[in-house]
Amino acid sequence: MRLIVETLACRRSGRRIFAGLSFAVGPSEGLMVTGRNGAGKSSLLAMLAGRLKPDAGSIRAEDIGEATLPECLHVVGHRDGLKSALTAAENLEFARDLLGSPAASPKEALEAMGLPHVARLPVGYLSAGQRRRVALARLLVCRRPLWLLDEPTAALDLASQGVLAGLMRRHRAEGGLVVAATHQALGLEDARELRIGPALSTAAPEKALESEDWL
Repeated sequence: MRLIVETLACRRSGRRIFAGLSFAVGPSEGLMVTGRNGAGKSSLLAMLAGRLKPDAGSIRAEDIGEATLPECLHVVGHRDGLKSALTAAENLEFARDLLGSPAASPKEALEAMGLPHVARLPVGYLSAGQRRRVALARLLVCRRPLWLLDEPTAALDLASQGVLAGLMRRHRAEGGLVVAATHQALGLEDARELRIGPALSTAAPEKALESEDWL
């Protein structure tokens, strides 16, 4: 698939956050969205996921057949989105049954994240880093081409960050797309960077982006 964003603008609580944002991401490509807190990184991902309506502009996907864009993406946000009373395996089974397009089994996904020993534990008993890895394991149980990741390395130790980097490389090698909002390197050395400027109050819309040389 190919993701195309044209002249996108975001307004929150009556305040313009960014405007004039255009980019495209194709098969096997990665895009790192950077910028200081409040610049609109999470808002951009929410728009791509269909959870937030743009103030202006358009978002579309090509080469997805009869599917809709939300049916072609995974989202891992600030909140892990796990049910604390369910075990790690049950959370992944729920995601697989809900999202469809099954790929790796819950057991295989947990093994890939270095968590085979927590499969039968309620996630409410897990550490923050373990919960994060269970949330990331959802990327593996269902096959979807576009990964939207919001600070995916939060709470991860260096070893787990390396595992995540390997998963993203493999996903892209298979033709997948990765768009990640981040404050730090993700091990995607060849990914393009989209730096969104500071949150705006009086600046003109054309100054919303600090840099456009990635286009």
